[in-house]
Amino acid sequence: MLHTPVLIVGGSLVGLSASLFLAWRGVPHILVDKHTGSSPHPRAMGYTETTLEHYRMVGIANRIPQTPPEFRLRRVTVANLADEWLGEHAWTPGEADKHNSGLSPNTGAAIAQDKLEPILRNAALELGAELRLGTELLDFEDHGGEIIARLRDRNNGQEYTISADYLIATDGADSAIRERLGIVREGVGHVQAVRSVLFTCPEADQYLARGAQQFEIEQENFRAFLTTYNDSRWLLMFVDDNERSEDELRAAIRQALGRDMAFDIITTGRWEMAGRIATQYKKGRVFLAGDAAHQLPPTRGGFGANTGIDDVWNLAWKLQRVLDGISDASLLDTYDAERRPIGWLRHQQTFSRPDYAKWVNSDFKADPLFRNDAMELGQLVRSSAVIGAGPELPAAASPLEWAGQPGTRAPHVWLTNTAGERISSLDLFGLEFVLLAETSAWREAADALKLKLVCIGKDVHFLEPETFAATFGIPPHGAVLVRPDGIIAWRSNNTAQAGGANELKQALIQVAASAC
Repeated sequence: MLHTPVLIVGGSLVGLSASLFLAWRGVPHILVDKHTGSSPHPRAMGYTETTLEHYRMVGIANRIPQTPPEFRLRRVTVANLADEWLGEHAWTPGEADKHNSGLSPNTGAAIAQDKLEPILRNAALELGAELRLGTELLDFEDHGGEIIARLRDRNNGQEYTISADYLIATDGADSAIRERLGIVREGVGHVQAVRSVLFTCPEADQYLARGAQQFEIEQENFRAFLTTYNDSRWLLMFVDDNERSEDELRAAIRQALGRDMAFDIITTGRWEMAGRIATQYKKGRVFLAGDAAHQLPPTRGGFGANTGIDDVWNLAWKLQRVLDGISDASLLDTYDAERRPIGWLRHQQTFSRPDYAKWVNSDFKADPLFRNDAMELGQLVRSSAVIGAGPELPAAASPLEWAGQPGTRAPHVWLTNTAGERISSLDLFGLEFVLLAETSAWREAADALKLKLVCIGKDVHFLEPETFAATFGIPPHGAVLVRPDGIIAWRSNNTAQAGGANELKQALIQVAASAC
């Protein structure tokens, strides 16, 4: 029987990202997907700085067209595309729509899903991933020590069985794997069914010059939502679940455009707007990720796609360490502990917004809204793989407010390395645990634990006037331990001379689930 350490089921954005991240870490795996390519409906469009940081770490961010630093996503109300704006919507009520470009080395990206997926697919293959497209999962069993999966090649009808140490389910909101495991979901549930029509209209692109990309169409007898994929493809979404003939679709497009423009219909779509979070992200040797774990409607920040990509970024390094025998399998339990609260946070933030609050019933308890930079770059993870992220802390805050708080993404700071190159502090992380310290007194402890030490002022230098200690919230002789995924695992409030080596050893034993 063929064996693979990891079997990924589902080959869209999240599955392909999982494959890419595992391949980059040298983890053999097989990805299967019943489709042979990307969906003709582009679906997701916006990707956050955090997502681009993950792709930066694995070396492909430069393949993805990123938005200019001054770009901001804008949504306006209009009678039709060609008409004057009737008003503009704030993404987060009470917060100015401004972009703080200093928080990340990357900007976000506005690229259609069907254009991003081939980039991910090719990059994963280059790194040695095995992708079996046109192959579907028929059944699987978790035997405790391994997964046994039965597959079918839809190209020739051949059925065969493989074994895997672990299975990652990225098979969508209607996940058959989740249903097979009996994992239920909670949340606001079904909101509405959404129908849409995708069409090309190069002439409509001229209206993007005014600065908006999303248009709420409001007429006396016609309401819809119009947006673009920035490649002359436009998407018109209806507020009802009525099936329309081609003539009716053409009439609706003309009504939304507002004047006579040439266009061609590509395809139609229907999807469910809902809020559902799985009650377990891990069961036995199976992990849920992406829509299989959390079904969320479109928002700024792409809480669906980006959350899923972040799921598998969190999971990949843990699988690598466990499969390599470096960490105990208990490390994998932190995936559910860390990612499920993030799913709930994003569920609550979505349906607490005015544009979605109108769809939920009175049983829903709205939460205060977090700032955009807090949700995109400042979420807190709590688990045994983090020391110092207590329950008294908020679920999210601006990276500037966190200042090196354990459980948060390590802050981005521009540095120069020994070759005089300008790099981001985030470029120091990715494959292994990294210890940051300003004094070389930590070197002996780092060497004893086989930890990579980056000595501030020797290996890298700060460009800006802020100091290492202030940026990471530690005393001058302290140190910071950063996980392979760029999350701060621990920071020392002692000097190296005051027992820091033993403190570091105990911290690493806990956060890495290793014997040291």
